[in-house]
Amino acid sequence: MRAYVELVRAPAALSVLGDTLAGAAASGNPLGGRRLALPLASVAFYWSGMALNDWSDRALDARERPERPIPSGRISPNQALAVAGGLTAAGLALAAYSKSLKAAVPLAAAVWAYDLVLKSTVAGPAGMALCRGLDVMLGAGGARSALPAATVVAGHTLGLTALSRGEVHGASDIVAKAALTGTAVATTAAVVGKSASWRHRLGAVAFGGMYAANVGYAQLAATKDPSGPTVRKATVAGIHGMVPLQAALAARRGSLLGAGLLSAALPLARKLAKKVSPT
Repeated sequence: MRAYVELVRAPAALSVLGDTLAGAAASGNPLGGRRLALPLASVAFYWSGMALNDWSDRALDARERPERPIPSGRISPNQALAVAGGLTAAGLALAAYSKSLKAAVPLAAAVWAYDLVLKSTVAGPAGMALCRGLDVMLGAGGARSALPAATVVAGHTLGLTALSRGEVHGASDIVAKAALTGTAVATTAAVVGKSASWRHRLGAVAFGGMYAANVGYAQLAATKDPSGPTVRKATVAGIHGMVPLQAALAARRGSLLGAGLLSAALPLARKLAKKVSPT
């Protein structure tokens, strides 16, 4: 069981629950009834992508990360591929139950395209950013009013993914500085714009500040020392930083309660990351 938990980076799924919450708040269609299954659909797609990632990277991991489930022999490549396929089917089924299948199909396609085609190319970071943007749109049911929120999450993901490519051998300081700049832009975009009320604006500023402090500090360190270990810490901070960023977006558009509940996932995610690496 632990091998499968490591394969899908199970605890890291806490960082995707807020995508659909942010999308739902931005679209004015809060999660409720059958739509409460959408965060679970996001988790299924995320886990499927992680399993597919390890299947695709099995030769590389044999050299760089032999402790991973596939190269260590704890899970076979065929088992990993079956997990990826089964979780994708589960995500689509949950989206269909929530009457959001049309928004889920492009997301599923983007996840598979990233892991099988785009990941090792220059388009890799953009492909991952597209996946997270589409995940926000899943919560919005495809409503265009959620495009700004989806763009903010996608922008953060773009910088995070580009920087994460150096978590083994190190990155360039230019990439680290670009990621840090992207964090500043994402913070600003998350707290400005239309707000439900001054209370919701205040909540957005609080969560946005939390995001900027946690992610920005780690990325600033990477600009000074872009070695593998420092970049990996910045990558982990960027993954966990999704939570306060999503909370800021949701709070500003009227979901203060949801944002507060979502923020409770952050300390849990950090604690579990010590047991199962999210990268």
